[in-house]
Amino acid sequence: MKKEIIQSLTNNFEDCSYTTENGVEFWFARELQHLLGYTKWDNFVKVINKAKISCEASENNIEDHFADIGKMVTIGSGTQREIKDVMLTRYACYLVTQNGDPKKEAIAFAQNYFAIQTRKFELIEQRIKDWERLQARTKLSLSEKELSALIYEQTGNDRNFGIIRSKGDQALFGGLTTKQMKKKMGIPLNRPLADFLPTITIKAKDFATEITVFNTKEKGLNTERKISTEHIVNNRSVRRILLERGIKPENLPAEEDLKKLERRVKSEEKKLGKNPKSLNPKKRKK
Repeated sequence: MKKEIIQSLTNNFEDCSYTTENGVEFWFARELQHLLGYTKWDNFVKVINKAKISCEASENNIEDHFADIGKMVTIGSGTQREIKDVMLTRYACYLVTQNGDPKKEAIAFAQNYFAIQTRKFELIEQRIKDWERLQARTKLSLSEKELSALIYEQTGNDRNFGIIRSKGDQALFGGLTTKQMKKKMGIPLNRPLADFLPTITIKAKDFATEITVFNTKEKGLNTERKISTEHIVNNRSVRRILLERGIKPENLPAEEDLKKLERRVKSEEKKLGKNPKSLNPKKRKK
């Protein structure tokens, strides 16, 4: 996600945040609805109800994070009428966004914005970068799983996938094997190379794998040699695109172990659900 978009969305979400008398940060559901791109209130209410179920499942009190209210609004005739709204804590907003489509920029941003208890732009930006890397790795795993199943279906040998993936790596990294890349990047030999690659390289591997899957089906490739040739060509093509843009994948430094990154992200989300402050007046500390 571009820095300008993150900054713009940060400003939009900041402008709609409020604080109760006892210092609890919250957002009005009616305003959040529009920030997330929902056009109909009734549809958004369904999302809020799902979030309440998730809140209860995580052993948090719904009343602590969701407060139903009524407020007066001016209608076309100049008169006022009361409409229903909901006050949502940061944790409630986070649960609401988990029911949205992360392919939409506003929702992808919101999932990360509400997952960390900070308003510092640099930390929000880094959180989104980490999230995008995790998303890319998950996508690559799914593509490789599909290719592995397809190779077994076509060749009848479950060892061929490892051979074909290795040849693809060698083509992508300018002749360096997977083992050589691990040594070059200081990665343990028993760990997947992709867990330490930067986002751009993970996406490059995924793109090449997707093409291999597509062409293996379309062309009816049914031997290790044919599928390997296809995968090598695809990785070389992706490498050529990267080189044209000044990116040499084998020279990019290793990044943080994705397993550690995933644990840290999940830890942040667990802490969010343990916010001692509550929207429920009965639970205010005296």
